[in-house]
Amino acid sequence: MIMHTRELLYETTLRGARPLLRLAAPFHPKLARGLAGRSVAASRLVEWATEAREQHRPLVWVHAPSVGEGLMAQAIIGALRERYPDVQVVFTFFSPSAERIAPRVGADFAGYLPWDLTSESRRALAALRPDLIAFVRTEIWPVLAREAKRQGTRLALVNAVLAAGSSRLRGPARFLLGPGYRRLDLVGAVAKGDAERFASLGVPPERVQVTGDARFDQVWARIAALGGDTALIERPLLRRLHDPNVETLVAGSTWPADEALLVPACARVLDKVPIRLIIAPHEPTPAHLAGLEARLKQAGLRHARLGEIESNDAPLPQVVVVDRVGVLAEIYAVARMAYVGGGFGNAGLHSVIEPAALGVPVLFGPRLGNSLEADDLARAGGGKIVSGEAALYAAIARYALRPVERVEASAAAKIFVRSRLGGAARNAELLLSLLGQPVPGTAT
Repeated sequence: MIMHTRELLYETTLRGARPLLRLAAPFHPKLARGLAGRSVAASRLVEWATEAREQHRPLVWVHAPSVGEGLMAQAIIGALRERYPDVQVVFTFFSPSAERIAPRVGADFAGYLPWDLTSESRRALAALRPDLIAFVRTEIWPVLAREAKRQGTRLALVNAVLAAGSSRLRGPARFLLGPGYRRLDLVGAVAKGDAERFASLGVPPERVQVTGDARFDQVWARIAALGGDTALIERPLLRRLHDPNVETLVAGSTWPADEALLVPACARVLDKVPIRLIIAPHEPTPAHLAGLEARLKQAGLRHARLGEIESNDAPLPQVVVVDRVGVLAEIYAVARMAYVGGGFGNAGLHSVIEPAALGVPVLFGPRLGNSLEADDLARAGGGKIVSGEAALYAAIARYALRPVERVEASAAAKIFVRSRLGGAARNAELLLSLLGQPVPGTAT
């Protein structure tokens, strides 16, 4: 009865929120896109199932909340297909941000997740008849999990993290989401600490394995597919940005809280040594770009947007502002050092793996969130945690003025990433075990 009450409260809350979200949608383009996608999500799944579902083949439904989790899913789906080519894969996502990467995750179908309501979930499940649903990273949808379990579908959470300070371990979130976690057949956790904490959500310890982080494999494979870091420099955009005569700092996925420290720190460093800042805001909206440019102007730093410098051959300014998404992972290839945003403010630290895999030492703020690999990277010598503007200035100046130290940190960063490879394969093998397929390297 307690579990039923929880789920009734959850679904009632979600139903009540939908009209409010629709009222807010005209003022928030991203929200509007998400609502539009979810309004037809179940119909699109049913349409694909009617046309392309082959019932004699196993189907794995993989769900990821946003871009980062979608890239993890891409690596796991690739490893799963290598080991089990006959499998069909459906990929769903929640955030509109994931739309741009959805076509390349390697699924037979990709689209929005339907609303987590009984009617929507039953409709999609009845059409798809999936053998397995794999949630990626953190997000469990309770109604979908309940309805899937009722029809005999296995459930997994892969590449999973559960930080000690996670809201899922406290209060309303734990109360409402707990039943969904308890229905999981297996959890593939990124690290031992994450694995141990799932017991607090009711997942029996014997259902939890440490499988590692598939992000390392995804980034490593992407760099290899582009020909490696040397070949990347020859791409037209990067040839324009590459300047061996200055120390280039690429700051990626920044928020205003990062930029408030980064801009003055770089202005101070420029008094000592020539550096160039290439800064890529996490959300390059007109308002964010205007605020950043006002801050740069106040600091006396010459700047231009990436779109402007691509169209001319003029010398690069002190600061290049990246005014679009989708290019940051490549731009890290021109960096001598990197700063990854989100470690100040409330956004949560973004991925440090992209620059580290290119052999770029990484600086970042102290609020790591779920990016605990960043702390491991710093301990391995491939980066530094900075506590504020003074520490950030000192770290940038140190890397710029001591090239031997920077080269050592560069090597440590790449070695660190290489040491973490294999998570995609281990997560895929966890899914294979739930599909009743033999796992490579184990007795049958």
